[in-house]
Amino acid sequence: MSVTPDTRALACNTPAARCNTATLLEVDALSLDSAQFIAAMAARHGWATEKSLDRYKSLFREGHARGLEACTPAPIARRLSEPSGEGEVLKFTQKHPAIPAGAAEWGIPTDGPAFDRLSRFEHLETESVLIPMIGRTGRPSHTLCISSQVGCAMGCTFCETAQMGLIRSLTPGEIVGQWFAATHLLGNRPKNIVFMGMGEPLDNYDNVIQAIAVLKDHNGAAMPISKITISTVGRLDGLAKLAAKLHEPGWHRLNLAVSINAAEDELRSSIMPINRGMPLAELQQTLTHWPIYGGGKICLEYVLIPGVNDDREHAAQIGRLLAPIDSHFKATRDARTPRCMLNVIPYNPRRDSPWPAPSEERVTEFLAWLGEENVYAKRRRTKGRRMMGACGQLGNEQIRRRKPVALTVGQQDDEATQRQTT
Repeated sequence: MSVTPDTRALACNTPAARCNTATLLEVDALSLDSAQFIAAMAARHGWATEKSLDRYKSLFREGHARGLEACTPAPIARRLSEPSGEGEVLKFTQKHPAIPAGAAEWGIPTDGPAFDRLSRFEHLETESVLIPMIGRTGRPSHTLCISSQVGCAMGCTFCETAQMGLIRSLTPGEIVGQWFAATHLLGNRPKNIVFMGMGEPLDNYDNVIQAIAVLKDHNGAAMPISKITISTVGRLDGLAKLAAKLHEPGWHRLNLAVSINAAEDELRSSIMPINRGMPLAELQQTLTHWPIYGGGKICLEYVLIPGVNDDREHAAQIGRLLAPIDSHFKATRDARTPRCMLNVIPYNPRRDSPWPAPSEERVTEFLAWLGEENVYAKRRRTKGRRMMGACGQLGNEQIRRRKPVALTVGQQDDEATQRQTT
């Protein structure tokens, strides 16, 4: 996608409005839902609605460009695989220009210090993971773990991606291109999509929402929105915008996952800097009043780190954090089941990690303690750890040597702001 200097000035402020102006010299179909694509092709090429819709369906459903070669995603650069008890876990990367054409249209810096840092790279790589799943029916399927950024600005100490700092956010087309690559280049159409790869999705809110609009379009990828999950570290500003979005038709059943990883402010702030400016009490209030459609549960993710957050008291703290959320849900909905589901994730060591993975005995013991606290909890099965493809392990080890940008949210002390990655 490229933009001429004179048309760039005409672009609107929101992704959807930008697409509908049809000011783009080349139309990036992977960034548009079908209605936006039809309008853009009519304005740019004079195509009839039937022709545009036919090409759009062909691109998404069959992987055939048919005159839209400029719209196809970046090719797969690398792939790694690792066996698991439910099938092969596949991690793949795609190369993208460090500064994409039309960067300003998607909120990517085109000048200033952030642009200077970005321009040092010839290209960037996204990392995505296809995770095999065997459900209750016994049928195999795949969950696609998608990246929303290259790197991340949230600074979580246990996460490999955070060691890179934030390089840049991805465009809607680059996000959707990960689904396209999995489906049409690797031949594994995912049943579920989780925004749990590199980056904080709510730090790239507009582009992520536009990507989901494309993915759920019935004329294209046709992903049920109930099969898409946004995972966040708890950005309250982004959660407020997302809550409002969920009230719109077609968005009610979008799933939410929130990484808490500690249920006490001092500990959480030490491993998740966002908590210094957006503490647990405020997050608890947000989740208590989260929109309810269809009784769907809020997934809370808890990375179990040996010697950090795996004691009996930590389980009790989780119980105290979740109890008001569950009580409010049961009282207002006359429900018998809890609102929250805690997903316990055995820590997957990042490179140069100060912590090992927890023992199986400790994981089992912690789950038992949660049961004593009446916390509805499940354990996430570990897949892809040896190839750095498991939760918290995605990230380029070369880029992580650079000086990271400062955190974009919260109140951080000088040490956190000036911290150098190893």
